[in-house]
Amino acid sequence: MNTSTQAEADFHLHCDDQGRWVCQRADGEPQVGVQVVRAFPLSAPREAISIIGPDGHELVFVGRLDALDGRQRTALEQALMEREFSPVVLRIREVSTFATPSTWQVDTDRGPTELVLKVEEDIRRLPGQRRLLITSAHGVVFDIPDRNALDRASRRFLERFL
Repeated sequence: MNTSTQAEADFHLHCDDQGRWVCQRADGEPQVGVQVVRAFPLSAPREAISIIGPDGHELVFVGRLDALDGRQRTALEQALMEREFSPVVLRIREVSTFATPSTWQVDTDRGPTELVLKVEEDIRRLPGQRRLLITSAHGVVFDIPDRNALDRASRRFLERFL
């Protein structure tokens, strides 16, 4: 059977005692050190999810996360959360300068932090959405799901860079 057509219920994913993800398909040995990745993290985050073995090959393809039972869905969601660190910006408190590079003081869903914007192109608008992705100088991607939902002062800071 082709692994990419593996039935979604024919595997078990769990975290071992060392914090490594383990996937066992019904027809095989447990694979330790697997990674769970999304094919389309922005446009279809709950679809087309793969469990990749330590050798880089796909072990299991999950067409829709919602098609899994609760336990498997929870395990996949946890593995994805560990892999994808993307704080959500709730408020922009201060910007050091309106030229780049600039240092931004922001409040996120994970607490207050500072990010350095190297160039204006590091603010990415998603087509047809009000969503923005800001890549900091350290490579962390900050998410603004709806720029119109930010407070007025935060929107003004953003407008200077957009």
